[in-house]
Amino acid sequence: MKIIPLSIPTPFYVGDVNVYLIKEDPLTLIDVGPKTPEASEALYRKLGEHGVQVSDIRRIVLTHAHEDHCGLARAVRDEAKDAEILVHPWETGHLFGRLAREEHRKLLLRSGVPETVLDEMRALYRNISLLTDSLEDGDFKTLSDDTELEFENGSLRVVHTPGHTPGSCSFIREANRTLICGDCVLKRITPNPILSPDPIDPEKRFRSLAEYLVSLAKLREFRPTLAYGGHGEPVEDFEEIFNRYVRAIDERQRRVVSAVSTSGVTAFDVAQNLFPDSFDHDVHRFLAISEAVAHLDYAESEHKIAVEFREGVEFYRR
Repeated sequence: MKIIPLSIPTPFYVGDVNVYLIKEDPLTLIDVGPKTPEASEALYRKLGEHGVQVSDIRRIVLTHAHEDHCGLARAVRDEAKDAEILVHPWETGHLFGRLAREEHRKLLLRSGVPETVLDEMRALYRNISLLTDSLEDGDFKTLSDDTELEFENGSLRVVHTPGHTPGSCSFIREANRTLICGDCVLKRITPNPILSPDPIDPEKRFRSLAEYLVSLAKLREFRPTLAYGGHGEPVEDFEEIFNRYVRAIDERQRRVVSAVSTSGVTAFDVAQNLFPDSFDHDVHRFLAISEAVAHLDYAESEHKIAVEFREGVEFYRR
């Protein structure tokens, strides 16, 4: 199976996104890049360098529905005519913008985010949502855990790996233990566990960090020899990355628990404590809050801290 990485520019601090061309019948793209002129030009040009036109694509598979990964899905689908789009049913970013739903607002207010800050973040993400074209329910098919994406020469098994987002998926080529894993595993950075409503009960919060640790362990069981991530270089030593991630998460847990006082703090307070230098920079504020919430949820589930409600806001205490 011929897997060809294509590096596509994004306007985000994380840098280029990796799109993967599976040059087998049916011609498949795993992720597509953001909806910008630069990304579109790069995708068309790099496909052409491998003898492929956008109109040749027959299948678009999304690891998850963040703008840098899914933005061009509808444009590619429309040009390719017969192409199908596949995404896990727990994803929502291809349907509407991040922080757009009332459930997002409630979760952020519960986390101690002031209304003024919430309005600023939602305005920012309204602009970011322009980097993807929303899809209608009938525009895509759903990915299911443990099913196979069939090709002329072999298949990729779908592995649901929630954590970074609820519907994040990875794909394993079991014949040679090659993994395509979106933002679940990245060589140089630890993925952010994004604050999300629970896909089963949107009034609740998705327990992203606990789910992410399960997903990492799930991928580890395949003993990958090569892991292609959504950004940066491929990972050739999965065990080293796994242990580095676990150490980093343990260290952040210690920092988060130490930031919790006996009188009580909010996730918003903890986020500012963890990331004082970058907290007010663009998307970093929402990412910081997501990181704080995820670690507080995990620490509370491990009985390291307690949580109580005061006038609709969660306060964590020793």
